[in-house]
Amino acid sequence: MRIVIGEFVSLDGVMQAPGGPDEDTDGGFAHGGWTHPFFDPQVMGGALAEWAADTDGLLFGRRTWQGMAGAWPERAGDPFADHMNSVAKYVVSHTLGEADLTWNNTTRIPGDQALDQIRKLRDTEGRDLVVMGSLSLARTLLTEGLVDELRLMIMPVLLGGGKTIYPPDGALRTLELISTVVSSTGVHVCTYRPVAAG
Repeated sequence: MRIVIGEFVSLDGVMQAPGGPDEDTDGGFAHGGWTHPFFDPQVMGGALAEWAADTDGLLFGRRTWQGMAGAWPERAGDPFADHMNSVAKYVVSHTLGEADLTWNNTTRIPGDQALDQIRKLRDTEGRDLVVMGSLSLARTLLTEGLVDELRLMIMPVLLGGGKTIYPPDGALRTLELISTVVSSTGVHVCTYRPVAAG
């Protein structure tokens, strides 16, 4: 399986709380839901549907999984929601127990086993294992060189600070632009793949 990270990102690299005002207010972040004015159903919705078609599993950190588990089951009947609800899901967590895994097809990966278990998943047959949100997990996977593709929806907005997935370790990581399309709202939908060190 390929590990694919998909994120909404501002021009200044912020990925915190794209979906709503109460999603993640850590650090006093006050711009939750900042993506909404830029959503283009044709280009962005089309890209999300295309990406979903190649997805065999979703990989989450606990916080993102809990937000998604509280939102998607009630949206059944929409093709994207039906995909989200039926696809295999993996959540990395130190604290969730089996009784907490109420969202259909969810498997817990213990936090202290995360990298080993994710490497094993990556080595199995299948299509894409997609990370959505889950900024700390995404940053760890980038740091460890476990990301096969990075899909960014780059919004024409500056947020002035907030959480990101980019590793702050000073390492150089070169990416190749595989595809890009621009929405009517000025969003660049870009797909990148790491360039192997040579």
